[in-house]
Amino acid sequence: MIVLLSALSIGAASTQPQAKGTVTRTERCDRLQQQFTDEITEHAEAKRAAEAKALQKKAMKFCAGNQQAQGIRAYATALKMLGVQPIEP
Repeated sequence: MIVLLSALSIGAASTQPQAKGTVTRTERCDRLQQQFTDEITEHAEAKRAAEAKALQKKAMKFCAGNQQAQGIRAYATALKMLGVQPIEP
């Protein structure tokens, strides 16, 4: 009986939500999207602003299509095209 209860408590502990400091890829996509939206207004005259906007559209599709890693990379590249350092999680 004690062994069974121990096993159940260990199993329950492993299903706990992620640590508070952990950021999911979806949350990271959302944060980078917000950063891009904020920065594009300030850097609209940047040399590569048009390219950055096109890449942002691809990033949105990646993030919406369960390809968050590709979306995160695309957002980071688009922000760098504007001369902005992407925020870290």
